[in-house]
Amino acid sequence: MASVTKRGKSTFWLDPRFVIGLALVAASVGGVYAVVAASDTSVAAYVARDALSQGDVITADDLIESHVRLDGADDLYLLAGEVPNEGFVVIKSVRAGELVPASAVGSEAGQRFSAVVLTLTSQLSASVRAGSYVDLWSAKEQETRGNYGPPTVLVSSASVVRLVTSEGLVIDKGVASVEVLVPKSRIARVLEAVANGDALSLVPVSIPVKG
Repeated sequence: MASVTKRGKSTFWLDPRFVIGLALVAASVGGVYAVVAASDTSVAAYVARDALSQGDVITADDLIESHVRLDGADDLYLLAGEVPNEGFVVIKSVRAGELVPASAVGSEAGQRFSAVVLTLTSQLSASVRAGSYVDLWSAKEQETRGNYGPPTVLVSSASVVRLVTSEGLVIDKGVASVEVLVPKSRIARVLEAVANGDALSLVPVSIPVKG
């Protein structure tokens, strides 16, 4: 009668050299990924899905996100996330497939308002700051130099963009000029007053509760 030999349970033996090899491969792959990620300077910018014409109102749905390398020129192009919910107005045509320059789009308000820097002839109220609403008053100079006629309102509820010093620095005190948004329907009248040397003053529409 043939004898039956019992075979013992097989044991799994892991070669330490195999483990070290796997670790080296994983470290190599991770290092390459880290180097590639660190060297990737691309940013998500918008590309025109179709040709954009002057006057078009566009939203993010009209654009395509594309990762491109701008080499420090990020400010010159429209980047992902920079399109407001109400969209932009195209002020300069862009061909389909082109990156959208930041200078090619503007807010809808730009179609109705223009920014004008005014040199004032009276002290500015301490409550006036960027974002304030003011009435622009002007008084015509009379034939007798230094005398002015009764003031009238040129623009009601104009929005203040910034306060400007004579050196061009934006500060809160020592204001020499103020940049305001003026409806385009009143631009000609405002520029006429500036050209004629009329006395210009800004009067706040309301006084803030807290300064």
